[in-house]
Amino acid sequence: MYTERDETGGSQAVKAQLKLREMILAGELPGGARIAELAIVERLGVSRTPIRAALMRLEQEGLLDALPNGGYAVRTFSERDVSDAIELRGTVEGLAARLAAERGVAESVLGDARACLDEVDEVLRQPALDDESFTRYVRLNQRFHNLLSEMAGSTVLARELERVVNLPFASPSGFVVVQADTPRARDMLIVAQDQHRQVLDAIERREGARAEAIMREHSRIAQRNLREAMQGQHLDRLPAVRLIRQQA
Repeated sequence: MYTERDETGGSQAVKAQLKLREMILAGELPGGARIAELAIVERLGVSRTPIRAALMRLEQEGLLDALPNGGYAVRTFSERDVSDAIELRGTVEGLAARLAAERGVAESVLGDARACLDEVDEVLRQPALDDESFTRYVRLNQRFHNLLSEMAGSTVLARELERVVNLPFASPSGFVVVQADTPRARDMLIVAQDQHRQVLDAIERREGARAEAIMREHSRIAQRNLREAMQGQHLDRLPAVRLIRQQA
């Protein structure tokens, strides 16, 4: 029977999962390191049961490897793993855009998407982006991609897209911080924003093939950011890059 204790335990497991993910991506738990369960219990101040549930979820998410003799270790990824995850996200988002165009989208959702992109335009009108503006861009970028998933009108596709973007480094903003450190940062964000506008236009015009192609191309920006991140110039802002093994 469901009890209040079950709800509390579930909440603690989610909080532990979020904190552990944050620690891994911040480089506090290095790649290959075995997770010391008792140390995590003491550090997070929760019992072993929610910690074990959190570790299991992070393994399912792909950030941890289950060890043969029990326990978990922080997973490392090949550059190809990450590139494939980004490619998969582009493929699924392309499908979402095509279905949205073919099936039609409620005007209220289209209005939300337009308003979101208007806010992005406002951010990009600045000649240079400070940390606050860049953080706002990341938030709005994520919102637009979430709206794109909603536009497809498919719970099956939404579930799969959620799973894909939770793959390590595959989210729409997974490597966007790399752009903040380059001289052409604002120019690249303007290119991405133009693609946002173009895909929304294609959806409104019911041009499915065009919408799908634009979103596939849109993921190429993340591929470029991955290559730049692997050059090792962004470890201070993106320490999780240390989890990625460079290709020989």
